[in-house]
Amino acid sequence: MRDVIEQMGAWGAPVTDEMEGQLRRYGELLAEWNERLNLTAIVEAREMWIKHFLDSAAIAQVPAWREITGRGGRVIDIGSGAGIPGIPLAITWRNVSFVLCDASRKRVQFVERVIGDLGLSNVRALHARMEELGRQPGMRGSFDAAVARAVAKSNVLLEYAAPMLKLGGRAFLYKGPSYHGDEEEDAARAARVLGASPDGVIAYRLLDDQGDRVIAVFRQAEPCPMRYPRKPGTPSRQPL
Repeated sequence: MRDVIEQMGAWGAPVTDEMEGQLRRYGELLAEWNERLNLTAIVEAREMWIKHFLDSAAIAQVPAWREITGRGGRVIDIGSGAGIPGIPLAITWRNVSFVLCDASRKRVQFVERVIGDLGLSNVRALHARMEELGRQPGMRGSFDAAVARAVAKSNVLLEYAAPMLKLGGRAFLYKGPSYHGDEEEDAARAARVLGASPDGVIAYRLLDDQGDRVIAVFRQAEPCPMRYPRKPGTPSRQPL
């Protein structure tokens, strides 16, 4: 996987030998537990390194991410599932504190196993719905960044993310090339309602022609109105 490691470094996420070993072990755990929990459709090792680990590391290209990680910020991974992108990011940026949130208890239990196995002291797994977490003291308005990958449409994700962010915090949404168009317009509209604003989009291509991707960035310019997030299920049923 040397070319994958080199590409991570070229993007600004240099991986040490120790980190490479942790990523390999994470991949082994994903493949092992996937047989019981159906965590991912990607189980072949190289494909996993490219579509999961390299894709996660692409955020290193974003200046706002480099600024946040440079000062050791606090990050929430929304709908983390099996720990993507949160676990690869936590392995790479050990000075950053991560909360990995998912509504599936079984997936959270898997992430807890990974955290323990890899000895990741900068990660906490949390079983919760974002609509409820966004109203909890100590959680709301306490994060420097929110990341989300392959979870929902951007206008839905922003309703989950905006209440969690500090003023000036960023939401980083991993998306496919189809983001440009209706989804981008819907996201900008939702951002205005939520006190956020678009803060750029970066495009990149994965190795082995495994796909084109974008990361859409939003900045929390004003406090998120207290009426958001709405009740559980409402954001996805009635997107902003």
